[in-house]
Amino acid sequence: MSWRDLYCGEPRPEHVGQSLTLAGWVSTRRDHGGLVFVDLRDHTGITQLVVNPERAPAAAELAKEIRNEFVLRASGEVVERSPETVNEKMPTGAVELHVDALEVISRSTPLPFQLDEENVDETLRLRYRWLDLRNDRMQRNLRLSGTAVSAIRRRMEELGFVDLWTPNLTRATPEGARDFIVPVRLQPGTFFALPQSPQIFKQLFMIAGFDRYYQIATCFRDEDLRADRQFEFRQLDVELAFAEREDVLDVLEQAVCAAFEALGREPPPTPFPRLPWSEVMARFGSDKPDLRFGLEIEDRTEVTRGSEFGVFGNAESVRSLTAPKAFSRGELAQLETMAKEWGAKGLAYLVYDESGEVRSPIAKFLAERELDAFRAEPGSTVLFGAGDPRAVARVLGFLRLHLGNELGLVDRSHDEFLWVVDFPLFEPDEETGEWTFSHHPFTGVAEGHEELIESEPGQALSLAYDLVWNGWELGSGSIRIHRQDVQQRVFRALGLTDEEAREKFGFLLDALQMGAPPHGGFALGLDRFVALLAGEPNIREVIAFPKVSSGADPLTGAPAPVPAEQLAELGIAVIVEDE
Repeated sequence: MSWRDLYCGEPRPEHVGQSLTLAGWVSTRRDHGGLVFVDLRDHTGITQLVVNPERAPAAAELAKEIRNEFVLRASGEVVERSPETVNEKMPTGAVELHVDALEVISRSTPLPFQLDEENVDETLRLRYRWLDLRNDRMQRNLRLSGTAVSAIRRRMEELGFVDLWTPNLTRATPEGARDFIVPVRLQPGTFFALPQSPQIFKQLFMIAGFDRYYQIATCFRDEDLRADRQFEFRQLDVELAFAEREDVLDVLEQAVCAAFEALGREPPPTPFPRLPWSEVMARFGSDKPDLRFGLEIEDRTEVTRGSEFGVFGNAESVRSLTAPKAFSRGELAQLETMAKEWGAKGLAYLVYDESGEVRSPIAKFLAERELDAFRAEPGSTVLFGAGDPRAVARVLGFLRLHLGNELGLVDRSHDEFLWVVDFPLFEPDEETGEWTFSHHPFTGVAEGHEELIESEPGQALSLAYDLVWNGWELGSGSIRIHRQDVQQRVFRALGLTDEEAREKFGFLLDALQMGAPPHGGFALGLDRFVALLAGEPNIREVIAFPKVSSGADPLTGAPAPVPAEQLAELGIAVIVEDE
């Protein structure tokens, strides 16, 4: 290339004596009273430039103007550093470039922050994202993402999958979050929706005879942003025809392992463990458990039947977990406050001191058989939840995660993958109490459970499965409904009349009557997966141009108002509510 002969991270002792041209950004400039030292950087690393006025007076004069993040091109001789000046922390630290010619390609205004500055406000980082993306962390993360996704693509195609594109303007379908809607100028008053996933389209591919589909799909969900959520995100979208659950799980395991291998990491052993949802909720209080530590929840319901302690005796469910620490009163008060924030009415406990003596206001109400059943090692605390089974599981699940981190129980030296299987087909809506889908309304019904759809919907199991890595849900999938009559029954159970189902999903119902093969698939959240690969706690650190938690984009200023004439053309009126 005319701009450079090598990248900035490539000069080595074998290049000593050669005349080379390098180009990159100024990382630092140091003036040592005549000699000017410049660390020239690109994504591969840094080479030290030495500008000597005796060797290159024009370059030395120009070097006086140089500031951080100027873009330079420098030509000169690669020289071996003296032993006392070798920088062993840099791959290029044994050599330097003695400059003969220097060119300022592009200048930089004063920087809003330095690339090596710590604790920069995130909004400021995103406002100047082009600058933030130059730092080592972001360069590493985005290149790691590219390597992982490329490896996944190769493995999918080795397995016979075809990369097929699906539209981003579609019809709103219920998938658990709000849709982003798009007005249509040619048909005022009508709207497209941006897809929450390509779910129905990939099912149509199966019916069309494309029996192995995949796509790195962009999906859109209008939901509150968190560490693992953005309005728009990528997923590895997969669907197979004539497939059973284990076929789908094997494909995803191969994709995961391909990414590990491409990054030079030991892939996790396969097959990944499988645990049914009911067992996972009973043991860990979460459908995305972190298996890198124990602290499992125990069911105490039978032991406490008829207990003189009314909170236990009258509760539908009583469960506990035992923490390996004798908590103080202050610590217990803090834990109770957190439990209440998570929905508990209180937090009962038994503290066993170092001598094994119990300390608790509820101990006097418990029978000997109960105390014997609850007894724990000296220097530990038994924490109880009582009430609705789902609420108790949720609270103790949160407590388990909190204590696992606070007490240093999590073994961060290894990874734990898990398939959670046998989910309920339906779950009660927290607001209305009506039945809603656990995954989405196209999820297959476990064999023999079809008759429970109408009679006992809460007992019906689905053919859904989730992939969990170190307590993060990477994605969900299922074997789908491929019979029109079963799909219609599920719609009815969800409260849709036949007319409403026909109006919303008529094309799918028609397709299911025209030779639909059994099929199933999965959607792997790529940004979550890459964040875990990179060791990042927030997916914003692996996305080039994310939104902040408020949903705003500091870089472009979006979302922003639209001119009135454009709204009028779309037939839209904006109503601003008085504050």
